[in-house]
Amino acid sequence: MKIPKTLKRFCKYCKKHTEHKVAQNKKKAASSLSSGSKYRARIRGRARGVGSHGRYSKPAVTKFKRTGAKNTKKSDLRYTCAVCKKMTCQPFGIRAKKIELI
Repeated sequence: MKIPKTLKRFCKYCKKHTEHKVAQNKKKAASSLSSGSKYRARIRGRARGVGSHGRYSKPAVTKFKRTGAKNTKKSDLRYTCAVCKKMTCQPFGIRAKKIELI
């Protein structure tokens, strides 16, 4: 997907449409499990056995096979206002295999 390096969009700080510079940022890989889930997965892995362990007799959550994984990542686009130099992000990002700034 091709996106122009500069484009006019609404700046919530200036309260008007201004020229914005577009930059692509590398998304940080967030953990798929919450800290509580990680803790439970670790315990479940330790207490793994055959029967009479209840839910702990199942394999750890981290061992589960990820099905239906998406083949594209959401891109993190940052827009810097040319007037006030404040930066804003697109709330959810764009899902595309490759983003090219032209």
